[in-house]
Amino acid sequence: MSPEGKKLLNIVVLGFGFMFMFTAFQTCGNIEQTVIKSFNSTEFHGSGYTSMAIIYGVFSASNLLAPSVVTVIGPQLSMFFSGLLYSGYIAMFIYPYTWSFYTASVLVGIAAAVLWTAQGNVLAINSTDSTIGRNSGIFWSLLQFSLFFGNLYIYCAWHGHEHITDKDRQTVFISLTVISLAGCFLFFLIRKPDPESSSRPDGTEPLLQTESLDGSTASSSGSGLCSQALDAFVKACKMFVTKEMLLLSISIGYTGLELTFYSGVYGTCIGAMTRFGTDAKSLIGISGIFIGIGEILGGGVFGMLNKSSRFGRNPVVLLGLITHFIAFFLIFLNIASDAPLAPEEGTDLQAYITPSVGVAMLCSFLLGLGDSCFNTQLLSIIGFMFRDNSAPAFAVFKFIQSIMAAIAFFYSNYLLLHWQLLILVVMGFLGSISFFVTEWLAESSRRDSDYDSI
Repeated sequence: MSPEGKKLLNIVVLGFGFMFMFTAFQTCGNIEQTVIKSFNSTEFHGSGYTSMAIIYGVFSASNLLAPSVVTVIGPQLSMFFSGLLYSGYIAMFIYPYTWSFYTASVLVGIAAAVLWTAQGNVLAINSTDSTIGRNSGIFWSLLQFSLFFGNLYIYCAWHGHEHITDKDRQTVFISLTVISLAGCFLFFLIRKPDPESSSRPDGTEPLLQTESLDGSTASSSGSGLCSQALDAFVKACKMFVTKEMLLLSISIGYTGLELTFYSGVYGTCIGAMTRFGTDAKSLIGISGIFIGIGEILGGGVFGMLNKSSRFGRNPVVLLGLITHFIAFFLIFLNIASDAPLAPEEGTDLQAYITPSVGVAMLCSFLLGLGDSCFNTQLLSIIGFMFRDNSAPAFAVFKFIQSIMAAIAFFYSNYLLLHWQLLILVVMGFLGSISFFVTEWLAESSRRDSDYDSI
């Protein structure tokens, strides 16, 4: 196989590994609050929202240490061991205990930082400037298919179930654990690329100073590792206070809030709506499928084809804002305000219109489409504005996003739906304005650069 073919195969294997893992984990996150409400035991006193808040809070802090871990043991083993912790979190729901639930949440937060840092490294060392866009698009599409397959399984497994029994729960989470473990072992199929693949035509550095998937050429001394970790931390701190990143932080923060809403809160709301009928629980899976369709469509169109647009990134972000505002308004009309906090029996309250499953699924699609609009353009502008320091820039991106997701999961335990939607509307508006200003600065910088090169 040619060197280029080997690298492309590595990207495909990487995408399938993440697709399997997140078919299990994202499905788990989508249904866990509903599952917890159905536990037939008084010994468990955990909250799915609190668990996700812990995960994202620890995730944000662990971003500071993750590069050093990946440097020491290599990205392949980093992804494998992180995947085992993800699988352990899912398996915990087979026989749940409060202490194991929250302990697993902390461990997954650490694993997430290592996993995504390693993923970025594998993507970088298997890509060149001419293939990074294609490879990112392949990975994104395969990852988002996890929303489709996992939620389709939930729909089939829970179709017609008004109450989730212990046997229902155990069957689902045993299956999800096996799927997650399969993704972990797929990472061992990633082969070491040819040595020249770690350098780039423009002379820039890869994400981490590693030339091997097994970490064998990472660093020869502990002092070198400490120096590298400290240098990355200082760069990230300096980058955080730049004018461009401070502006983008509002947009990034919004993606963290809406990530929480579509990946956890909205599915719980649908499952709590008894007015949708006895199949309300299985509709959680269908909702996830429509979110996935929106993500895949948006990622394909605006991720892989954004370079073909001569109007810049602002129209895509504006489209994302409009789709989200339409979704928020329809959710406000269609879903009862107490749905996020309703007990396992659900809520009998009605919002402002007769609850409609069709409207609920349309909103799921719009949430996924809008999320892909924001995320693809944020990744694009950060990669453009901070191309010489991409590693600390994306570390700051993940730090801000995960902090805001943790905050959102925390307040989801207490706020009614209409207050959560209001927060999203305000942050979405401010985040879009800040993105428009940052895009203007980026375009001004590009024009000045083009002028200076004449």
